[in-house]
Amino acid sequence: MLEKFTEKAVNVIVEARNTASELGSSEVKPEHILIALVKQAKGISLKLFKMCNITEQALLDKMDVEYSTNLHNREVPFGKECKEILKRTLDYAKKTGNENILFEHIFLVIITDKDPNIEKLLSSFGFDFYQAREILSKLVQRKTKKLVHPEAEDEEDKNKACFESIYEGSELSNILENAAAKLSASHYEILGTEQIFSAILEDPSSDLGKILAEKGVTPENFTEALNKQQSRQAEFEDKKIIFTPNAFGVMNLALQIAKEYGSSVVRPEHVVLSILTAKKGLAYDVLKDLKVNEEQLIHDIVKPIEKQMPETLRILRLAKEEARRIGRNIVGTEMFLLGVIAEGTGIGATVLKELEITLKDARLVVENLVGFGNEYFDKEIVYTKRAKRVLERAWLLAKKQNKTKIGSEDLLSAITEEPSSLAMKVLAQLGVDAVEIKYGILNECSKNG
Repeated sequence: MLEKFTEKAVNVIVEARNTASELGSSEVKPEHILIALVKQAKGISLKLFKMCNITEQALLDKMDVEYSTNLHNREVPFGKECKEILKRTLDYAKKTGNENILFEHIFLVIITDKDPNIEKLLSSFGFDFYQAREILSKLVQRKTKKLVHPEAEDEEDKNKACFESIYEGSELSNILENAAAKLSASHYEILGTEQIFSAILEDPSSDLGKILAEKGVTPENFTEALNKQQSRQAEFEDKKIIFTPNAFGVMNLALQIAKEYGSSVVRPEHVVLSILTAKKGLAYDVLKDLKVNEEQLIHDIVKPIEKQMPETLRILRLAKEEARRIGRNIVGTEMFLLGVIAEGTGIGATVLKELEITLKDARLVVENLVGFGNEYFDKEIVYTKRAKRVLERAWLLAKKQNKTKIGSEDLLSAITEEPSSLAMKVLAQLGVDAVEIKYGILNECSKNG
């Protein structure tokens, strides 16, 4: 039966047996499970106990017993009442739509079964059985599965990226100023992809320029090929940069690519990747005329970025792998959460580990909420609007702290700002709330600061 239990639930059973052994009991009883629940409680469950000042020692005092070190590690069998509790726990989990038994299921059955000893013990602390059952029931209640991802039909993004943020990256601001100067000298009024790309080529300190030169794209031959295509004639009258529709789309896409690569600033390489991804505009047409191998160029640009492998880039890749694992082509906030846990080394992963959130348990809850599919076989993996919003908020958090990269703590903080997201529903079912996460992040950041 224990293979159905999450890690936190197994810990309760093991702890109950250890408690029975240390108290010299001949069998594991319901009150030993209660003590184990108190010792292993986290998040909302812990709050329910703390509200009534229920601690391990307080329970032992009420029971008038104490531990005996001489009896530790004896193999104590489960009594009849405990076996019934475990059976009803499994039944209750199935009834609430869960394939696996959670910590909260054991807690619920313990306070629902009306065991006279448990009822008397908890009542002596003023424990509110009704309130606890109501709260815990909401935590374990499985939501109805949908054929589509629950976040796929998310509401319109309420926090669209501020386009002016693109100029805040020092590298790109210089590029754009150069592009604007070219625009003015050319007597054009709208900045296009060709001016931006040309300015990137002329940056003497750029490794990106060297990569492009190796592909046969130099300032000279780009300009020569460009002159054969240009047909716009107008006067530049305003200092404010105005983009063509294609250039505007490319710059917005560059912003998104920067976030997905874990950067809190837009760099020239993000712009070039955006041009190659969008496959629009004069700059792209020139690259086609120069017979540039697009896939190879993308590979060569991305390779140096991947060498540094920013934390968030690893997390987003792991999130996509988690989506593929269950046959989904959509990455929502719940996959971001799994990515943070799977990454394992960042502040976000450390905070969740401290709260006893494991990858195994989180995966089980995600699978129950999202279900399995087979979409990824023939479809590109995409982000939900809510996931994009979380990524946007994480980017803004990193920029606010003058970071050059988005950290796992920024991504986790951004998730807590979306209370109705799948990620927060997963965490709630695992007994953790936003306040605990935010406190954990502040605590870990102060240690590293």
